[in-house]
Amino acid sequence: MFKSFDILTILGLIVALLAILGGNLLEGGETKTLVQLTALVIVLGGTLGAIMVQTQRLTFLRAMKMFTWVFTPPEIDYKSTINKIVSWSRTARKEGLLGLEIIADNEKDEFSRKALQLLVDGSEPESIRSILEVDIISHEETELNAAKVYEAMGGYAPTIGIIGAVMGLIHVMNNLADPDALGAGIAVAFVATIYGVGLANLIFLPVANKLKAVINVEIRFYEMVVDGVSSIAEGENPRNIEIKLQGYLR
Repeated sequence: MFKSFDILTILGLIVALLAILGGNLLEGGETKTLVQLTALVIVLGGTLGAIMVQTQRLTFLRAMKMFTWVFTPPEIDYKSTINKIVSWSRTARKEGLLGLEIIADNEKDEFSRKALQLLVDGSEPESIRSILEVDIISHEETELNAAKVYEAMGGYAPTIGIIGAVMGLIHVMNNLADPDALGAGIAVAFVATIYGVGLANLIFLPVANKLKAVINVEIRFYEMVVDGVSSIAEGENPRNIEIKLQGYLR
């Protein structure tokens, strides 16, 4: 695996912000009216607190670590892995399964190393597939639960934004003696709603969906490894294995 910068994420955020701020300017609004630290603290703090109450500690920590995937997602070199698997199958044909023992010890990818070790140990193809599929299901569930943290934040943020707006209106009502400040005060109150809806639809929900897409790619890679190693255990021809695995490139 290697990492590359996802420029599409940055472009998406820039386009969204320019559209919103540009629309505000076209309507004669001022950008500074949308900048309210108090509203931001209420929305972010409230959303973060709610999600911490809902989520288990390890899932929450995993979600925070996975956030960087939005900008630098882990990428998998399918072609290189297919070539490795075909090479393993040729080695197994020439030297037997024990010939893969040194390769297994030197394999960097933990999942592939486990698959090779099962192969070297002489496990049956169905047994290999069954054991590795348990790993895949467990890994997928763990990663998806972490991604769903951002999905839940996307659900809480708009509601917290409404709470912030109501708090702002309460403050305005307490200052009715100053009519000149009413308009500005009401405008400020509704900024919290903008923050809640904006963070949910521009940050939290898109982040959740992108993480799910990255996880799907990762799970597909593991499934390819399982197919390849199981095919080696079944004694399939290296060329047939290559043709089968190339289907994952689509």
